[in-house]
Amino acid sequence: MDKILLMLQLQNQLNDATNGEDWTKGVTKNGKTINWKRCIYMECAEMVDSFSWKHWKAIDKEPDWDNHQIEVIDVWHFIMSLAIEDYSQNLKGGIEDIAINISQLPSFDTIKVSHKNFVAQNDVIAKVEKIMRLTLSEDVLDIDTLINEFFDLVSMSGLNLDTLYRLYVGKNILNQFRQDHGYKDGSYIKEWNGEEDNVVMKRVWEANADITPDILYKELVKLYSALTKS
Repeated sequence: MDKILLMLQLQNQLNDATNGEDWTKGVTKNGKTINWKRCIYMECAEMVDSFSWKHWKAIDKEPDWDNHQIEVIDVWHFIMSLAIEDYSQNLKGGIEDIAINISQLPSFDTIKVSHKNFVAQNDVIAKVEKIMRLTLSEDVLDIDTLINEFFDLVSMSGLNLDTLYRLYVGKNILNQFRQDHGYKDGSYIKEWNGEEDNVVMKRVWEANADITPDILYKELVKLYSALTKS
């Protein structure tokens, strides 16, 4: 449960810094409406593009599992945000209560074990589309059902609790870095010498098992400075 609680705390802090401390009311400090369900299904659509699902184009292209895993992490950001908002608006408790509840879900035990193999592409896409249908439904969304389906996706994507946590922390640091370097005003450069910053972050993060979030941030600063000076 500790890793789940830490991720929820980090997400809450990121949302406070990015959207203002009243973001759980569904609006940013700039008066922009927040729709976490839309964030989830739009990221899911991007996830599907990690696969060669088109029957008329690049039909033999291998799945981009690295990108897919990053998209899984992006969806997790928004699911946690939706859960925090839901618990706040419906007076169901705080972040600690969410973490306890998640740790008691049936699918939580499945992500505590190691998963190194990817499930068949079509099965993964089917799971992603099921998550999309849940968020697109006009019915009241059950957070527990959504998280159970998401944890199934985590296992199918060759991830477990440890790798989910590690990649989440890395992406959280990258999101902070983006905000600090002009992401909102559009001046931030997302392509770093032909690679997305996601890919660069993942490579730096995975190259050193002992790297701390602070050091990762400093490494991103170093790489980005070299990019913007060239």
